[in-house]
Amino acid sequence: MKTIGEVAAELGVEAHVLRHWEDVGALTVRRDGNGYRIYDDSALEQAHTVLKLRRIGLSLPEVAAAMAPTKSAAQAVVKAKIAALENEVVHRQEAITFLQHTVECRHRYLDDCPDCATFVRGA
Repeated sequence: MKTIGEVAAELGVEAHVLRHWEDVGALTVRRDGNGYRIYDDSALEQAHTVLKLRRIGLSLPEVAAAMAPTKSAAQAVVKAKIAALENEVVHRQEAITFLQHTVECRHRYLDDCPDCATFVRGA
């Protein structure tokens, strides 16, 4: 059993962050007879999962939904996030391709280059 301060230190976050996660339904923590939060192994594992999901880009509502008790609800959120990330990868690759071209472009100004103009119009 750990206190909120101990868990916050272990995760590298502030205690108010853990309270917020609990407030929005992303984290479930038991309380002792005095109302203090008690982090058992299950709550600690859940907190680590919330942190990992936040670090890979899920919003707190997405995290809460991804940790839903029904697998189908969780999968829907995760599949939507995968699609968004794949879309982001495509856009980033297009940006890299464009920037690589601008480095090698023989035109002084991007407006003078038909390839650059095509990329800009496609954005």
